[in-house]
Amino acid sequence: MSPADSVFEYLDQSGLERAPRVEQLHKLGFTWADLEDEEYWLDAVAVMRGETYKELEEASVKLWSILDKAVRYVHRRHDLYDLLGIPPVLWQMLDDTPLPEPGLISRYARFDFAVAGDGTIKLLELNADTPTGYVEASIATPWICGQAGISSRNNGMKEQLAAAWGIEQPDTAACVAYGTHQEDSGTIEALVAHSGLDIRCVDCLDLWIDEGTVRDAENRIIKRMFALYPKEWMAVDDGGEALAYAIESGQLQLFNGPHSILLQSKGLIAAVWGMYELGLLFSEEERRAIASYILPTYNKPVFSGSFVSKSVFGREGGSVRIFDDSGALELADEDGFDSSVLFPTVYQKRAELARIQTPEGELHLLTGMFVINGVPCGLLGRAGGPITGNASHFIALGVRGLEDEQG
Repeated sequence: MSPADSVFEYLDQSGLERAPRVEQLHKLGFTWADLEDEEYWLDAVAVMRGETYKELEEASVKLWSILDKAVRYVHRRHDLYDLLGIPPVLWQMLDDTPLPEPGLISRYARFDFAVAGDGTIKLLELNADTPTGYVEASIATPWICGQAGISSRNNGMKEQLAAAWGIEQPDTAACVAYGTHQEDSGTIEALVAHSGLDIRCVDCLDLWIDEGTVRDAENRIIKRMFALYPKEWMAVDDGGEALAYAIESGQLQLFNGPHSILLQSKGLIAAVWGMYELGLLFSEEERRAIASYILPTYNKPVFSGSFVSKSVFGREGGSVRIFDDSGALELADEDGFDSSVLFPTVYQKRAELARIQTPEGELHLLTGMFVINGVPCGLLGRAGGPITGNASHFIALGVRGLEDEQG
């Protein structure tokens, strides 16, 4: 497919002087546009056609509802917890904690889509537990698009975040290596700033737990905490069982809430596809959305064509392997942690990503859509190889053709 036929247009901005633009982004809160000697931010805009964005937004609404419905079906069914790869240490916590109202199992999530050059949209996964990329989407993307004269659909992200946290009212935001890990530290700082609340940022490694009471390094009791800490790690980390007990006993409210791990598991997508094939649970309208936007996904490699395998809790490309039409291994992620040594694997039909021609060469474009407070509200672009991992670049995603609509 020629660039002229693609639903994405690539606007190269690399001819502009980079250093002052990086400095401006740094002042806005995006402090990792350059990482050491590497350019993480591609100085460009990938511009999506308006009609493609509208379909993507509508698909996100439908899939959000479908996956929410699936979680409610799975809840308290231990055989299905096992199928989804949920560690047993979390089962009591999931059973005892009431499910949130429909559409709000996670108030801070991000879909990752494969949007092909011809506009075909397929869901790859949902990060409903600890998504990053918020700073890139909510701060950097609107600024970059504005500089290029391109409309951004991300302007409502801050408002939705403030609404979500206004309800959840966390008193603490945490990540591992706070103050030294640029991306995670910058992410929770931006979330806190946009919430408008008085929230303290802390390092997860400084927390300690005594009989269900969680305290920080200054002995301050924490009752309501947002944490960029994957819940599945409670099964392997020292103190994981104590943290689960703190939540079970009601002494700690954790955000995203406990059931976000059910949405997070890629096994849930396999469960949705299985129920679709068996004609269970979903309405005709939901079945049409599943057929259109969800890839065939299974717990076993049953494909005759090209497919992808990945851990149910793989992150940042870790554990992803691509197999060709003959079933032979074509490509494997070498950079991210392979969590398939700890958690089950799912197998998914391979999907096409749009390709863009950049000064870095031809790159595959992954399209993220944030869902905050139940509302799809922000695009995140990442460009790299066929597997989008730690070595991928951030690229701003803009939209052309919807300038008269608020976004």
